[in-house]
Amino acid sequence: MKKKLMASLLALTMVIGMTACGNTKKSAESDVEYIKNKGTLIVGITDFAPMDYKDENGNWIGFDADMAKKVGESLGVEVEFVEIDWDNKILELENKSIDVVWNGMTLTSEVTSAMECTNAYLNNAQVVVVPNADADSYKTVDDVKGLSFAVESGSAGEQAAIDNGFDYTSVTSQADAVMEVAAGTSGACIIDLLMAGAMVGAGTSYTDLTHTVELTTEEYGIGCRKGSDLAAYINDQLKAYYADGSMQEVAKTYGVQDALVEQK
Repeated sequence: MKKKLMASLLALTMVIGMTACGNTKKSAESDVEYIKNKGTLIVGITDFAPMDYKDENGNWIGFDADMAKKVGESLGVEVEFVEIDWDNKILELENKSIDVVWNGMTLTSEVTSAMECTNAYLNNAQVVVVPNADADSYKTVDDVKGLSFAVESGSAGEQAAIDNGFDYTSVTSQADAVMEVAAGTSGACIIDLLMAGAMVGAGTSYTDLTHTVELTTEEYGIGCRKGSDLAAYINDQLKAYYADGSMQEVAKTYGVQDALVEQK
């Protein structure tokens, strides 16, 4: 009888221990609680107008930056922006160097398989940027095939260059790719349409450049750690911001309102 009682007590202790461990594991798996507990939402970005860029005072602004700040406020935490190597974005998430990639990220199959992604929030395209003087000569994909391109490493622009068999050089950022064309070291670059609207043409820093051929159509999403509950949380927040019109107001501020995807 005594042996049976001891065995029963041991079994009960093991069950309680396993339940406690299970509860601890469940708690640890919540990114939302993890972020609330540490008091910061660390956002991985690159310098990418009009999504994330610095104002004259060195503060990060842009459509993505402003929306990330709104989500941070809803979580009751500070938002910290960290510039990352775009090639390493998945590793940065997994290492918890950052909590989210929020930087006009194209929802490619590679991204969606490696991250827990939100619903799409903006439409976009990959476009070819060339000097104004050459624009009339480059209207189709066949026209631009002989050019040397600059593309951001690990970007949708680089993938477009690969898919089309273009000769290209990888650089650190889309801004650097534009600079390559402006300097004449590359005949063209491939960047996001939304960035092209902010960076090249009349009223920008590169008035002598323009975009011509659209190589792809795509959607932007926000990336979290695989299995993270933060993606669903952000989806719910964006839906609320769309419903109350505040998301549309931020989009107008940065000229991306026509690309906005309805949040349902």
